[in-house]
Amino acid sequence: MVSRSSVARPRVVRLAGLGVGGAMLLALLSGCSANDIGDKLGGFGWPRHGITEQAHTMYDLWIAAVIAALVVGIFVWGLIFWCVIRYRKRGDSLPVQTRFNMPMEVLYTVTPVLIVAVLFYYTAIVQTDVDKLSAKPDQTVEVVAFKWNWQFNYRDAPGKDAKTVASTLGSSDVIPLLVLPTGRKIRFEETSRDVIHSFWVPEMLFKRDVFPGNTRNVFEVTLDKEGRYVGRCAELCGTYHAFMQFELVVVSPQKFDQFLAAKQSGASTQDAMAAIGYTGDERFAVTTRPFDTRRHGQSWNQSGDTPNTVAAGK
Repeated sequence: MVSRSSVARPRVVRLAGLGVGGAMLLALLSGCSANDIGDKLGGFGWPRHGITEQAHTMYDLWIAAVIAALVVGIFVWGLIFWCVIRYRKRGDSLPVQTRFNMPMEVLYTVTPVLIVAVLFYYTAIVQTDVDKLSAKPDQTVEVVAFKWNWQFNYRDAPGKDAKTVASTLGSSDVIPLLVLPTGRKIRFEETSRDVIHSFWVPEMLFKRDVFPGNTRNVFEVTLDKEGRYVGRCAELCGTYHAFMQFELVVVSPQKFDQFLAAKQSGASTQDAMAAIGYTGDERFAVTTRPFDTRRHGQSWNQSGDTPNTVAAGK
């Protein structure tokens, strides 16, 4: 005959193990920020180190959701393995047959609903924060997309009736530079002259389509890291879609004011870049380059000859 103490001891050991494991997990999570945990997990499928305040908020939500999913997964896996070991076949007799367990049925119904409700709540909060527009942004930029380049208009106020105080226009020979400051609320107002494009800087962890006609897509970000980042069109828009690029140059507020003042005085974008300390090739894009309009090495003509010389028999 088995004593009650020998049966109860394994349960006590299991509960103690779960308690110690839970305490260690809480201690680990309490000592780390979402960024620290995310770095240890390699971002867990999400790009790390965004350059806007909104990107950090989205990243924190993603890592929190990953942690919650891992906790639930470990708990479920533990139950599965415990049932496999605890109720494994020990003889030819059938185990006790039960039709249902009301507390377990309620638990399995209520718990997923609570998990989904919590995730939905925090997702709605982050989404509202990302889409939030301020009454008076610090700087408004009108993004004008066209086949296959960009024009960036610095405006004196939000809205289509505002005035453009300075502008940067890209060409086949020069990548357009979008210079913006850190620590200020930047509003982007997007419009297209022909087809649907998409304004995307990967490090912003955010993109939004650019529509033709009267539709103006609007969003705001606050940049918090200086640097130079490649920007792209993320919507298949035609033959040279892959080469529809620009460069985002994030500088300090003081340098941005100097850059904008130089542009307003009539300086070109490259001269305005020189005015804030960028010299030589730094006055142009450094993260990407213009496509070769003669299609050297970027077409089916691998011999190096241009279509014009081939047609002329040269």
